[in-house]
Amino acid sequence: MGYAVQMARSLVFIGQMYLAMLVLAIVFTPMVFVHRRYALIACHTYCRWVRWTAGWMVGLRTEVRGRVPDGAVLVAAKHQSFLDILMIFGALPRPRFIMKKQLVWAPILGWYALKVGCIPVDRGKRGAAVREMLARVEAGSEAPGQIIIYPQGTRVAPGAHLPYKVGTAVLYQELGQDCVPVATNVGVFWPRHGLYRKPGLAVVEFLDPIPAGRAPRAFMADLERVIEANSDRLMAEAGFVKERGAT
Repeated sequence: MGYAVQMARSLVFIGQMYLAMLVLAIVFTPMVFVHRRYALIACHTYCRWVRWTAGWMVGLRTEVRGRVPDGAVLVAAKHQSFLDILMIFGALPRPRFIMKKQLVWAPILGWYALKVGCIPVDRGKRGAAVREMLARVEAGSEAPGQIIIYPQGTRVAPGAHLPYKVGTAVLYQELGQDCVPVATNVGVFWPRHGLYRKPGLAVVEFLDPIPAGRAPRAFMADLERVIEANSDRLMAEAGFVKERGAT
């Protein structure tokens, strides 16, 4: 298939993807007012829709591997594009992100994020927000779930390297929970910038958990090692060739 044809298919796919987001938000909003669980149903429905349409519209199949956690854990994931957000969020039964407090005011998305249990934080006050969330869980006013964090703090292109931030270790200690690393190769097919979507098999893989209670430095070393090694493996499986000298 020629580049121009695939680009045209990519543009149509992206357009319908954002249209579907708007339609689902409007359809589910009355139900979310009745009970917040419908916000999670709406978000999971959207994740499934994007994965399904990617398969037949642009030839991008998706696969979630490994044992998906269903209890209260910290999920630390490689982040390459919007697709890994959808795949990870869609696979977890009660996912929640830690997000900047300003995003609460984003139209529709901010409201839905609060309804599914995402944790808005001010700069430097993440620990207090997490403790408040844990208190609500212990009091029975909120169900336990899976907190998702991206240790590198941003999307990272395949083959590039950014340091892992110590905030992940702080959160790991604060929660006192196991941490499930997640590797991915989605950036090979769905880049962090640009509109072109490449056919193939995009994978996110839930890896063996790192038990709670590790020392911060040892935890971070193990986390980076397993995520990077397994992401490199998945990218090589997808045909990505890492440039010589890249770290």
